Amino acid sequence: MRIVVIGTGYVGLVSGVCFSDFGHDVVCVDKDARKIDMLNSGKVPIFEPGLDQLMMRNVEAGRLRFTLDLNEAMEGAEAVFIAVGTPTRRGDGHADLTYVMAAAQEVAKAAKDYIVVVTKSTVPVGTNRKVREVMTETAPELDFDVASNPEFLREGAAIDDFMKPDRVVVGIETERAAKVMADIYRPLYLREFPIVVTDLESAEMIKYAANAFLATKITFINEIAALCEKVGADVKQVSKGMGLDNRIGKKFLHAGPGYGGSCFPKDTKALARIGQENASPMMITEAVIAINEQVKRRMVDKLLELCDGSFNGKTIAIMGVTFKPNTDDMRDAPSLTVVPALLGGGAKVRVVDPQGRHEGEHLLPGVEWLDDPYAATEHSDLIVIMTEWNEFRALDLTRIAGGMKTARMADLRNVYSAEDARNAGFEAYSSIGRPDMAR
Repeated sequence: MRIVVIGTGYVGLVSGVCFSDFGHDVVCVDKDARKIDMLNSGKVPIFEPGLDQLMMRNVEAGRLRFTLDLNEAMEGAEAVFIAVGTPTRRGDGHADLTYVMAAAQEVAKAAKDYIVVVTKSTVPVGTNRKVREVMTETAPELDFDVASNPEFLREGAAIDDFMKPDRVVVGIETERAAKVMADIYRPLYLREFPIVVTDLESAEMIKYAANAFLATKITFINEIAALCEKVGADVKQVSKGMGLDNRIGKKFLHAGPGYGGSCFPKDTKALARIGQENASPMMITEAVIAINEQVKRRMVDKLLELCDGSFNGKTIAIMGVTFKPNTDDMRDAPSLTVVPALLGGGAKVRVVDPQGRHEGEHLLPGVEWLDDPYAATEHSDLIVIMTEWNEFRALDLTRIAGGMKTARMADLRNVYSAEDARNAGFEAYSSIGRPDMAR
C-alpha cells in the first residue's frame, strides 16, 4: 500500500519506518527542512534504539523516503496518517489541535482520489469528527473517510511495541475504511495480535484512559513509598507483593521521583480538561497530576536533608536527567524540577547522561556536563541517581565513595541498597520508600 505519514517526530517517524518494514510504500512528510535533510542523509533526529538501522534498511529497499512536498507525496496514496504534535495549550491544559487541523486542511487540498485520513496523534474525544468537518469545508467534493488509530509506544522500546503490540486500536465509521486499515495492519492480523475495532470516540478515549491509568499506578506507588519511609516498610517488597496479584500486575509499580515524558503529563492534563468541559470531573486524574508534582518537590527535600539543610557551596553529581533510560526525551522530566532547585540553592551541579545533553544544555543552563561518572563525583558532596540508565546500574561504588568529599548518595530509582552503600564506604544513603542508612 502507499502510505503518507505527516510529521517526523517520535510517533510519525517510528510509525513510518515500521509501516515500511511491513512492506508498504511509505513517504514521510515534514515542514522542517533541517529534519528532512537529516533523514535523507541517514541520520535520525531522535534517539530510539534500533531505529536508525531499521530506517536505513527500508530506505535502501526503496520502501521509505522523506520529503517536504505533501502534494508529491500524496500521488497514489491510499491512507494518510496525521502524526503531528498536540502539545498542552497554555492556560487551559487542553491539547493544542492547531497542527492537526492544519494537516487535515492540507491533505484535503492535496488529495485527488479516495483516501483514509488516520489520526495517529493523541487527540481529545471528538477531534476526528472535527477533522472530517474541516476537510469537508476545504474540499466538499473529496471522497474520504477518517479513522482514529492512537499509538501506544514506549520510548526506548518503540519498535518492539509497534511490531509486537499488546493491541492495535482502530476507530472507524465505514466498511471501506475498515478494509484499508485491515490491509495496513495485515502483518499483525496474520500473527493474531489483538486488533480492537471500534467507533471514533471510543478509540480516542482508550488512549487517554490507558495513559491516565498507568500514571495513576505510578503515582499510587509513589504515595505508598512516602508512607513506607515513615513506617519503616520497604516499597520494593510492597510493590512485589502487590504486583503478584494478577488483577494488579507488576508493571508501573516502581517507586521513583515522579513520572515525566511526552505522554503522561500531557495526556492526564488533557483528560482532566475534557472532564471539566463535559461536566464530568476526572477527580482521580486531577489528584494524580497534583500528587506527581508534590513527588518531584519531595525529591528536593530529600536531597536537602542529605546536604544538611543547605545546597549552598555543595557539589552535586546527577546521574541521568532524561525522564527514563534509552531516550533523549526530557519533557517534564523530574530533573527539570530538581536540578534548578539545586542551582537556585547555590550548588554546583555536574550532570552525566548518555543521551540527555542535546536537549539538556538549553533546558538546564548552569550545569557542567561530563561523560564519566567517576570524574563527575570526584570531590563532590552528593551523588544523585535520577535516571536508571544501565551505565549507572553497575558503578564501582567503592571507587566513587573514595573520591567524594562527603560520600553521600540519593538513589531516586532504588538501583542499589543501603547495604551496597555501607559496604562501599558511603556515610549516608537515601532511596525511595525504603529505610535510609543511618548516619
